[in-house]
Amino acid sequence: MAKADGMLAIVWMLKSRGRMTAQNLADALEVSVRSVYRYIDSLCASGVPIEAEAGHDGGFHLAPSFNDAPLFFRPEEKIALKHSALFARTAGYPFTKDLEQALHKIELYSTPQQLEDLSQHTRGLAVVNSIDHSAYADTLSKLTLGITACRTVSITYRKIKAQSDTHRNIDPYGMIHWRDRWYLIAFCHLRTEIRIFRVDRIQKYALSSNRFVRPDGFSITDFFAEQQLQIQTSEQLVRMVLTGETDAIADLSRHWFLKPRMVSRWSKKAVFVVEEQSLHAYIPHILLAFGKSIFIAEPASLRHRIANLAQQLADYYQQSTDRTCQ
Repeated sequence: MAKADGMLAIVWMLKSRGRMTAQNLADALEVSVRSVYRYIDSLCASGVPIEAEAGHDGGFHLAPSFNDAPLFFRPEEKIALKHSALFARTAGYPFTKDLEQALHKIELYSTPQQLEDLSQHTRGLAVVNSIDHSAYADTLSKLTLGITACRTVSITYRKIKAQSDTHRNIDPYGMIHWRDRWYLIAFCHLRTEIRIFRVDRIQKYALSSNRFVRPDGFSITDFFAEQQLQIQTSEQLVRMVLTGETDAIADLSRHWFLKPRMVSRWSKKAVFVVEEQSLHAYIPHILLAFGKSIFIAEPASLRHRIANLAQQLADYYQQSTDRTCQ
């Protein structure tokens, strides 16, 4: 019998039959008493609370607390769960507290040595967030309830350039976390079509008693990807070629905005295909931070835009210096 099978069998027998002697366990498993002791030692080392009592009516039994204990997490699995909690918390995952409570239970039934090993493996990992999601954590949680129960939600939504908020009834199909933002994919009763809503722009929300039927085979991931592709293909695309230092090109290639638009890369050169509007509005501010470590090979219009921005910045600070001196 494999060791893992023997260990699992002992746990289930002690859980179902109560107290058993080593000989009883050996007879049931058809192994030696010595093997039973090895299995029990391994179980205790992994955090399973097996207690032994001597005497005529003695034997092994599980501690009462085992009913609430998680069963068999390998050290690597515990580390993975701990790391996952860090990413979830940073992303604004709405059930982070529940996840942390689950981790607390795992730690509660771990040995001191296991806790030390877990701490050593996790203290070297940190996740830094660029956006604080705590302001709408409750919104994420309530929207999840609407998605799960297929209940229509009434929202007050604010578009980025709108003069006033709009009130809508929506059927929430699912949420997507993309580029450090949360998006809700839902059928909008006002527009009578499936729309994408930024969760941080939902000002008010309320679950209604009305229920909806989610379309068969609908994939929020496929719909979101299709919408993003339509946005990109509806704009004129421009080829952008950057050369420069190896580290600078590597950093630009990993940038959240530029990475999906990269078509080829070498150690000191990268080629991107970007939207014309972004080329002169957003990208210059990204590249300006890299200074002389990169060079814009093409297009020339982007070099001119960078030069103008740099000159405007220089003029601004020169004027600020003059005002300070006066």
